Amino acid sequence: MRYTYILLGAALLLGTACEKEIDLNLNGNDNKLVIEGVLTDIKGDCSVKLSRTKDFADDNTFAGVSGAKVQIFFNGDTTLLAETTTGVYTAPELSGVSGNTYGLLVTVDGEQYSSTCRMPSKVLMDSLSIVEEDLFGDITKVTNVSFKDPGSETNFYRFQQYIRGNKVKRYYVRNDDLTNGNDINARLYILGEDDDDHEYDINSGDEVTVEMLNIDASVYKYFYSLSNSATGENDSATPANPVSNISGNAIGYFSAHTVEKKTIVVP
Repeated sequence: MRYTYILLGAALLLGTACEKEIDLNLNGNDNKLVIEGVLTDIKGDCSVKLSRTKDFADDNTFAGVSGAKVQIFFNGDTTLLAETTTGVYTAPELSGVSGNTYGLLVTVDGEQYSSTCRMPSKVLMDSLSIVEEDLFGDITKVTNVSFKDPGSETNFYRFQQYIRGNKVKRYYVRNDDLTNGNDINARLYILGEDDDDHEYDINSGDEVTVEMLNIDASVYKYFYSLSNSATGENDSATPANPVSNISGNAIGYFSAHTVEKKTIVVP
């Protein structure tokens, strides 16, 4: 199946971890259920995608699992998600609130899989800008997200950027272990062979959009563990399944998070 693998090279040293998409032959690939659940503070964002793992040689098409029962719980209330397309379950009117803990229950072929996730406090961007840096001898435009990290709590962040309406096929994650309470400038670098064709070059007049997500520790660990073969060791020889917050014999995550979006036109 296709997963996202975090690159912790030069970008990590600069404070942001970049990810790239690769084909990964996950250990223990025995047709496991894959759950990708999202609940945000914005109506219309709630969705749960169900699929099955595939062999390394198989294609990367989405193998949606139909006919499941998918529910989200909060404080005694239950929302049943509707299957809108094969393997995709949504609740268009459902949104979350920071500080609340939400539960997910998925029932497939008599088997149950569950998770809980607390929606963190929302940290807002102060500004979104484009800066120029000398990267390997080339003057390059780089997206910069400025915000104030709260000093009273531990925070975990994930960013997604769009250039000229195209979603960059990388994630950016960071925590505040070394920057708690600081003013942050998070640079969303695009480095490596994925951009050899300069698809993600930023030029004057381009429209750039960034989504800033406040995620909880378990979701951060899920994405971060992809970079370390799910063991926390950088020298792991064999890829392994990422650290899931889903109970039962499933792969994936359930994330209750906040979202803020900003768009600028590059000067």
